[in-house]
Amino acid sequence: MGTVTQLLAAIADTGRDRRRGGYSRAAYTSADRELREWFTAEAAARGLAVETDANGILWAWWDLYDGGTRRPESSRRGALVTGSHLDSVPGGGAFDGPLGVASALAAVDRLRAREVSGALVRNRALAVAVFPEEEGSRFGVACLGSRLLAGAIDPARALNLRDADGNTFADVSRAHGLDPDRMGLDETALGRVGDFVELHVEQGRALGSPEFAGHGEHPGPAVAVGSSVLGHGRWRLTVTGQGNHAGTTLMEDRADPMVAAAQIVLAVRKLAAAVPGARATVGRLEPVPGGTNVIASRVDLWLDVRHPEDATVADLVERLHGQAQKIAAFEGCAARLLEESSSGTVHFDAALARSLEHSVRRTVPGAPALATGAGHDAGVLASVVPTGMLFVRNPTGISHSPEEHVEDGDAEAGVDALADALEDLL
Repeated sequence: MGTVTQLLAAIADTGRDRRRGGYSRAAYTSADRELREWFTAEAAARGLAVETDANGILWAWWDLYDGGTRRPESSRRGALVTGSHLDSVPGGGAFDGPLGVASALAAVDRLRAREVSGALVRNRALAVAVFPEEEGSRFGVACLGSRLLAGAIDPARALNLRDADGNTFADVSRAHGLDPDRMGLDETALGRVGDFVELHVEQGRALGSPEFAGHGEHPGPAVAVGSSVLGHGRWRLTVTGQGNHAGTTLMEDRADPMVAAAQIVLAVRKLAAAVPGARATVGRLEPVPGGTNVIASRVDLWLDVRHPEDATVADLVERLHGQAQKIAAFEGCAARLLEESSSGTVHFDAALARSLEHSVRRTVPGAPALATGAGHDAGVLASVVPTGMLFVRNPTGISHSPEEHVEDGDAEAGVDALADALEDLL
């Protein structure tokens, strides 16, 4: 049915961002819709039954059969699920999300061939899942689809989220055929998930580091098994001042929130750098009204903070807020912090991790266990079902950027490792 490289090549032109470079594939946009249609067609070509649940998650089912007859719907309970997401950050890379989906489809091809040959006898159904709005680039909350599924976000709050154009998540969902009144915790869908395994491009360069590098022409293992997800969250910091005319307002008469915001960005870097293992980022800043010849009346900054210890994240955010208030007050402004999403450090299911390590190391000797500083749907679902992850080497170590990369051979090694791991679990 095609290699993972060929599958990714089929969507290489979808959602290209000519201004930023890379891809912009926000949830429920035309690019996202095209990707979902691509997945549906590829799944159907493999004989998988594709369904969309109440939260907008796509499920492609490889059901169990007796002879040529599909077993009852109840045979899906406790199924093995793999997959990832298709949406991206603005100007993101080609692999974050789609690699996991394409690898899952390619792994199904390998498993079907093994079943036909008699090498595989399944006693569990398998599904490939595609989760919407994983990046949170449109509505501001990461892993929104899996959070709704797991009951990790209040549906009322989710439905009232707005994108940059003021559209609510409820209205956008409704326009794409979903019923907002049915969104939220889905115990029926969760009951079908016995284990969830997500393959993802490595976000960082651990697999390319000297610690894991091989000798001579051998670069070391191309695949790792996930051990944990660092605690992280997103906060919106709003700095308010006095909007005014850029030409008529003397410098000493200003209460400029942009000046305060600039100092806050530097303070974020300084405070986070003093905490070992912490990461803090201001990756988005929006002045209001945003005119060249206008002193802003308000500036919104979005703050991302991560650390392995949840208490450290909370302490760092509190200190960042306090420093922001001091800076704002000095400039005649005010600062207010609002949490948009927060997740504690997640350790993946120990038994599933051992199974994955055993399976993957047959295919990829020396495959290490790695923690990740990036959030994933597997991390959200870990609170309600056993989850695990595989990471495929990224030689640049760069992600959320057009420079994100996976070598073709490493991508195929990832599919082999995923297929072997799924076979053992099936």
